[in-house]
Amino acid sequence: MNYRMIVKIVGRVVGIEAILMLLPLMVSVIYGEDFKCFLAAIVPALAITAVSSALSKNCNNKFYSKEGFVSVALSWLAISAIGAIPFAVSGQIPNYADALFETVSGFTTTGSSILSDIESLGRGILFWRSFTHWIGGMGILVFMMAVVPMSEEYSMYIMRAEVPGLDAGKLNARVQRSSMILYLIYIGLTLAEIIALLLCKMPLYDAVVHTFGTAGTGGFSVRNASIGAYNSAAIEIVIGIFMVLFGLNFNLFFFMLLGRFKSVFKNEELRCYLGVILFATVTIALNIKSMYGGIFKALRYSFFQVASIISTTGFSTTDFDLWPEYSKVILLLLMFFGGCVSSTAGGLKASRVIILIKTANTEIKHLLHPRSYNTVTLDKKPISKEILRGTLVYFLIYILVIAFSCVFISLENYDFITTFTSVTTCISNVGPGFGLVGPTCNFSFFSIPTKLLLSLCMLMGRLELFPILILLYPSTWKRRGQF
Repeated sequence: MNYRMIVKIVGRVVGIEAILMLLPLMVSVIYGEDFKCFLAAIVPALAITAVSSALSKNCNNKFYSKEGFVSVALSWLAISAIGAIPFAVSGQIPNYADALFETVSGFTTTGSSILSDIESLGRGILFWRSFTHWIGGMGILVFMMAVVPMSEEYSMYIMRAEVPGLDAGKLNARVQRSSMILYLIYIGLTLAEIIALLLCKMPLYDAVVHTFGTAGTGGFSVRNASIGAYNSAAIEIVIGIFMVLFGLNFNLFFFMLLGRFKSVFKNEELRCYLGVILFATVTIALNIKSMYGGIFKALRYSFFQVASIISTTGFSTTDFDLWPEYSKVILLLLMFFGGCVSSTAGGLKASRVIILIKTANTEIKHLLHPRSYNTVTLDKKPISKEILRGTLVYFLIYILVIAFSCVFISLENYDFITTFTSVTTCISNVGPGFGLVGPTCNFSFFSIPTKLLLSLCMLMGRLELFPILILLYPSTWKRRGQF
């Protein structure tokens, strides 16, 4: 294990977080609020960067996938621990465990919250709360590789660990340039949404923070009633469309820039993703139309919530926990489904669901016709045995983590819906669930051990399990390397 290189990377990431924290500090200054809570995080973060830089001098460049996974996991733990400091020091979330939960929820773009009165918080703190979504959406290590020169030899391992499913080769052979392309697309879409919301007459501050929540598919709002507080069909349509866009594979946006529209339209994952959205929107609208006095208003609420849940954003315009059982079951299934690979969305991801269904279909055909030879394909290309095995293993671990977490949380003796959906919404990075963690509720009633477990679930969901599992795996640390 190349410990010096790991220390170097974590130190750099913490330093970048300190620099990014200057933005909410300036927002606090603009609104005449106390900004010392941000200095309380920035100063130790810069000190950690300086110490890590000194400790990692003359480190060798041997860096493999194990170091990549460990670096990513430790970096996310570090930025979460430091990012929670402004909440705790300001006194707006005085309990550090609650502040950590809120910060992990922000960086992992989950959107689950322990706050009951969001509007009572200061503008600077709320800006930081939503900004963590934007930072975590594409990944702070991807940002680091876009702006800090790094060796191609180990930057690929980091990128693959933080952005699972991303085929960087589709963008460019050089990882740093690929990272820059990703962030330029990300920034471009972010600016487009801010402008669109301003045209819908949303205040500038609100437009920026809600765009952060949409871009990172996180869902933190500055209003207690979330997007429903604005009661604007135009705002809901804009945010709904952008939630769908940020749930798409970012490679497709690159293909669009190159004019390769055929590659976009032929993408099987895209067609499946949009098809599921259309089906869920129409059927839920038909199911709830009696609640809203007509099909058009039902479609308005249905589309927004479907886009919010499948993209794992978590914004809400109504209390969907009051909807009929059919609609709630569909939304629960969408939590598992998630967005596309290489997007800011969470969940299993559409491509994995397609592969799982096709694998099951192939096995059934083989049982019926043992001598037949059937291969699993995606976009008309055969899927390798390694990808099939990886998908099946991922799904198995995903279910096991949910099962273990539910068993642990069940000791608190809350109802099944609350227990199950609290875990599901955290590991899928959705935000709201059903029952006591529904769209009008929060997670504050859970004990500290449960909040820490759910925070771990959020991190596992955002990093797609393996970096956190490898960090916790005993054999990772058995062979001690040179520091």
